[in-house]
Amino acid sequence: MPTVRSGPMIGLSAQLVVLAALAATVGLGGAGWLVGTGYAVVTCLALSRGLHQAGAIRLGPADRVTLARAVLVGAVTALVANSFGRPAPVGLLVTVSAVALLLDAVDGQVARRTGTVSALGARFDMEVDAFLILVLSVHVAPAAGGWVLAIGVMRYAFVAASAVLPWLGGSLPPRYWRKVVAAAQGVLLAVAAAGVLPQPWTTLVLVVALALLVESFGRDVTWLWRRRPATRPAHVPAATPTPAAPVMPTRTASVPSAVPARTVPPVPAPVAGPVALPPLLPVVVRSTVALPPLLPVPAPTPAMAAGSGSTVHSDWRM
Repeated sequence: MPTVRSGPMIGLSAQLVVLAALAATVGLGGAGWLVGTGYAVVTCLALSRGLHQAGAIRLGPADRVTLARAVLVGAVTALVANSFGRPAPVGLLVTVSAVALLLDAVDGQVARRTGTVSALGARFDMEVDAFLILVLSVHVAPAAGGWVLAIGVMRYAFVAASAVLPWLGGSLPPRYWRKVVAAAQGVLLAVAAAGVLPQPWTTLVLVVALALLVESFGRDVTWLWRRRPATRPAHVPAATPTPAAPVMPTRTASVPSAVPARTVPPVPAPVAGPVALPPLLPVVVRSTVALPPLLPVPAPTPAMAAGSGSTVHSDWRM
């Protein structure tokens, strides 16, 4: 059975109550109801999904403050959507925006004091801030010019570019100046929406807001670009060179032109049959030669013959 998370449902109910209060006081047309209700439903679903992914059942103290800010931003959204059909109550719109901006400094302090700082709370706070800046830039754009929409769209353009360039989705180090610029966007847009300044000064305020935003985003993009992971080409194994067979040098006889060519005598044709060759050594003819004995051999005596069995022999040991 799925777990029912009460926080997002409480936020949805509160948003509907606020829209009803606006309809009863300043008037809220069909566009305001439609956009305000759609915003409340999307916020409820997104927050429920975030709690589910974080494994949390309920919102923390700081998240409740951010949820209250989200309800106020929903009211501003409904008023801006309603302003395209009828004049908007500028005083109420600016006041609600100012309260939402002031609460932006509260939820962070509550999270730090209660020890409930979380990735979900930081993301929830950032999304509420970004959407308020987008809504205010839409409200100011008809009077100041369409270029003001760049202030509200820049953050979403950065997120869309991260899907194409993955290195843009890297983690950024905490930077206090980034928080100052984000807070300044809402304040400067609220001042421009109030219409208390002459038009040239309002344009200058908006130019300053856009310049600060471009500088902040540019610094972050540059930081991510310098630390992007290097793309390595696919490894192609190098072919093992086959050793070439050794080439024996060819010796070319260099014959000087002054030396006459040697005449090779013709080879005689083989002659069939026996060929009489002259003897290389003199032939020695064997003959019987009588050589005198080196030592006189005595004649055997009868006693020697009788001792040896009538056999004459000699012993080499004697």
